[in-house]
Amino acid sequence: MKKTCILTAAGKENPDLILKNGNIVDVFTGTVTKGDVLIKDGIICGIGSYSGTNETDVSGKYIMPGFVDSHVHIESSMVSPGEYAKAVMPCGVTTVIADPHEIANVCGEKGLSFMLKSAQKTPLDINFMLPSCVPATPFEHSGATISADDTKRLIPEFLGLGEMMNYPGVVNGDDEVLEKLCCDIIDGHAPLLSGPELDAYLCAGIKSDHECSNTDEMLEKIRKGMYVLLREGTLSHDVSRLVGGINSYTLRRCAFCTDDRFVGEIIKEGSIDLCIRKSVSLGINPIDAIIMATINACELYGMKNKGAVAPSYVADIVVADDLTLSSIDSVYKNGELVCKNGKPLFECENADTSEVTDTVHLNNVTEEFFKDTPSFPLTAIGLVPESIITKKISVTNSDNLSKVCVIERHKNLNLKGIGYVFDYGITDGAIASSIGHDSHNVIVIGDNDSDMALAVNTLGKSGGIAICSKGKVLTYLKLDIAGLMSLKSAKDVTDEHDKLYTYTKQLNITDKIDPILSLAFLPLPVIPEIRITDSGLFDVSTFSFI
Repeated sequence: MKKTCILTAAGKENPDLILKNGNIVDVFTGTVTKGDVLIKDGIICGIGSYSGTNETDVSGKYIMPGFVDSHVHIESSMVSPGEYAKAVMPCGVTTVIADPHEIANVCGEKGLSFMLKSAQKTPLDINFMLPSCVPATPFEHSGATISADDTKRLIPEFLGLGEMMNYPGVVNGDDEVLEKLCCDIIDGHAPLLSGPELDAYLCAGIKSDHECSNTDEMLEKIRKGMYVLLREGTLSHDVSRLVGGINSYTLRRCAFCTDDRFVGEIIKEGSIDLCIRKSVSLGINPIDAIIMATINACELYGMKNKGAVAPSYVADIVVADDLTLSSIDSVYKNGELVCKNGKPLFECENADTSEVTDTVHLNNVTEEFFKDTPSFPLTAIGLVPESIITKKISVTNSDNLSKVCVIERHKNLNLKGIGYVFDYGITDGAIASSIGHDSHNVIVIGDNDSDMALAVNTLGKSGGIAICSKGKVLTYLKLDIAGLMSLKSAKDVTDEHDKLYTYTKQLNITDKIDPILSLAFLPLPVIPEIRITDSGLFDVSTFSFI
């Protein structure tokens, strides 16, 4: 292939495609030049003036590199990898760095195998990181465990090691944790970590973080050599919080990610293209935003032949009507047209799902299962709008409290943790979900025990999200794959997901938070300040149960 590309660049062989008369975004100099792009065997062979038999005129349009999502959990889209690819590629995303730790926490190596095989059936370049924390902590019960020995055995199949959420284990020199750090590329997860503890974390070889809450935290991490990933997910909207930390120097240490983003929002609002548009609206130069979405992420993850429109680089290309991406005309992957006018031009089939279905193992529960007599004052979970961070608050009465319960669902261990959420606002009903980051036990919230029991029982063996009120099932989104992803199309899942929100409004849940995703993140014991797991209420700051 190298010789063919050389000869094509030299004019001695015919190209496969020429993009004519475009405005080419140069991520190396931050400029735009007019010209043609020469493509052969999926590689960009030249920038200049060319003619050939297969020309596509893109006069007046902008040619830029394909976008990279530098950290994503495909499972959070609630659709299969194939449907996910069909959603993000029309947004200009041609490469993702995916951490499949959601399905790994449910199905272990069988889940990893399913994701790897599914990725092979899509044109999207899905680079998987091996989950580093299965389970995320020893304070909850997951469906599987990936040990240090497992990590060493599996790591050759992956780009690197996924986000190291067990930052206390790293900082305290836990041998099992440190043995997992056995590769060159390691993603970080270090919310609010600073000072000597951050230094210790970085000495482990970790170079990225997507959990910055403010520019001070962002700048300290960049100052100490990290890449900061500005996240725009469904629940976490961090771009607006962090763009103030971007300048001509910090720019090259920043990239974009979505982390957890529902497929319906991808289709309606975008993915990494949304990050670019939002950054530009907040004052970032459009080319700088494109640099963050392309070459920066590629350099972080060691992709030396990606992220630029230049000779020898992979022909992953976005053609847009303008630099602010108000309209994406077409997307090319390895020189092949894969999307046009916002529509994918490909289909994907699922890998065999037989080993990743029927993953909810629970006996039917009764309302007595949830009986609890709160003693005041008590510690409750306070939600933070547009964030997955929570606050630990003390309450003296039951006003504005909703009961929440996490139930172990992998091995039917009959374990549960009961707590209370302040100002969630649910009235006359309950919501149950098999999505409960990161161990994905069943979580249910409600204002009465009978609806909570009905909602949990509605999930059956498949899992999903159920909403009940006054003894009736209002709606149920079935998630066959590990209780996390649907077998249906992105459109069908979006339509069913919209029904969930229609019914949450009827239950008077506060509009200050996302009622579904906020619930899904309540069990995540690596995000400050307070969580609920199947073993009880958990204080993240002390890494101990309350």
